[in-house]
Amino acid sequence: MDVRWIGTEPMRRCPPYRACRLIFSVLFGVWSAQSLEMSVGKIPYLEAVNGSTVVLPCTYFSCIGIQNLYFNWQFNDNGTMQKVCESVIPTEGVEPKVSIFRDRVEFVGKNHENNISILLWNITFEDGGQYTCFGRNPKEKDKNHSAIFNLIVVDELRVVDNTLTIIIASAVGGAIALLMGFMLLKNFTLFVLTKMEEKNKECLVSSSGIDNTENGLSGSKAESKPTPKKK
Repeated sequence: MDVRWIGTEPMRRCPPYRACRLIFSVLFGVWSAQSLEMSVGKIPYLEAVNGSTVVLPCTYFSCIGIQNLYFNWQFNDNGTMQKVCESVIPTEGVEPKVSIFRDRVEFVGKNHENNISILLWNITFEDGGQYTCFGRNPKEKDKNHSAIFNLIVVDELRVVDNTLTIIIASAVGGAIALLMGFMLLKNFTLFVLTKMEEKNKECLVSSSGIDNTENGLSGSKAESKPTPKKK
């Protein structure tokens, strides 16, 4: 019998092989779906004005829950990762005690709904760059995951030129209005033609009845004269 080894434990090859492979793939997929996931939202960047206050979002998710979840925020300073803050969350719903290593940083997530976001006060151009939200869950055999958020610091927010968008919207709106006008005109024309055709048919029927009457045909009764009597 064929015997395969996975790690230090033997696994016997069960017949058929494809069925075992499918079962293994399903189990592996379920295990992967339970892995820890860190998320910074659907838009992983923010453009903010110098001197403003911003929130760097991050949440975690695990299908099987957490136990002593370790997390930290790190800032990529020209290739050198600098730790911004870190903490350990014993379990869901518990607000952790966070150690902060940079000025003007505040932990605002408080673990409410798995939120571990941070806030940066009075940002400067030096604060711009790449921030990494990292997490490791011992309950999942120290499974870890990270998500990256980019902060862009500018003098002033750019004014978006909507001229092209307005032109396109106007063109599309004009085309739709023209099409609707054409359809209305077409329907009105068909309605008028239908009415005229019905009227012409009525005139033809009436004219045919008059002609038949004058010619003494069916549809009219000719005047009958009495036959004179012989004397």
